[in-house]
Amino acid sequence: MKPAWILSVAGLGLSPAIAGDGRVMVAVCDKANFPNGPCAFRVQAPARAGEVSVRIAGVPPGTWAAAVYDDEIGDRPLEFSLFGFPRQAVGFSRDAKMNFGPPKFADAAFRLGESAAVVTAPLRYPRYACYRAG
Repeated sequence: MKPAWILSVAGLGLSPAIAGDGRVMVAVCDKANFPNGPCAFRVQAPARAGEVSVRIAGVPPGTWAAAVYDDEIGDRPLEFSLFGFPRQAVGFSRDAKMNFGPPKFADAAFRLGESAAVVTAPLRYPRYACYRAG
């Protein structure tokens, strides 16, 4: 049996108007599919203020990257503004930053070995998040 590992999602700048709404969507991807391809492992958990942990079982040892977003209203697709910026909170493993697009795989990549691991992916909320909640 392959070890399970935990992805810890921390809400940075979480608005009280949004806290607890929606679901946290997680995709664990190999290099070829990061961040928008058909990632091999997808899980979700109820969103809440603070930290959300999801357990992901069956991921084989290797190099992976995680992409996370807060599906605030439960409509599933990640939405983008006219200028291509995400409308929901997004985050990546190793706190990889977005610079006019998603981060490179190398910036978000982590190595998973034979034993269980904990990986953190902070979420970053758009400045106008309070506006969207209403």
